[in-house]
Amino acid sequence: MSIFGTSLFLRRILLADGVISGATGLLMTLGAGALQELLGVPATLLRYAGLSLVPFAILVVYLSRHAVPPRSGVVAVIALNAGWVAASVLLLLAGWVEPNGLGYTFILGQAGAVAVLAEMQYVGLRSSAALAA
Repeated sequence: MSIFGTSLFLRRILLADGVISGATGLLMTLGAGALQELLGVPATLLRYAGLSLVPFAILVVYLSRHAVPPRSGVVAVIALNAGWVAASVLLLLAGWVEPNGLGYTFILGQAGAVAVLAEMQYVGLRSSAALAA
């Protein structure tokens, strides 16, 4: 059996998401001023986005600690991740911010990473459900 067919895979992806989200949230919250200069993204947006990641990270790490993460919790995490990706892209397409080149790279790069995590969580959830059936 491959690792994709176990809840261990799902738990590891959730833990990775939680750790990455927590670190990113702290960086954006505590370093908003410096990041504004570097990325051309308003410090207020960075700070509030970062603050929103902290409770999300706590939730995701909490879910990763379950031997079998609850399906409803994982579905919520996937939905929140999808919402983050959509909001990131919309932020740029709507012209709500005008970041510099590095800012575009940061916004699209983190959106891409979140999309990959959400996809991996979905695969892990489906594989875990198939085993339980």
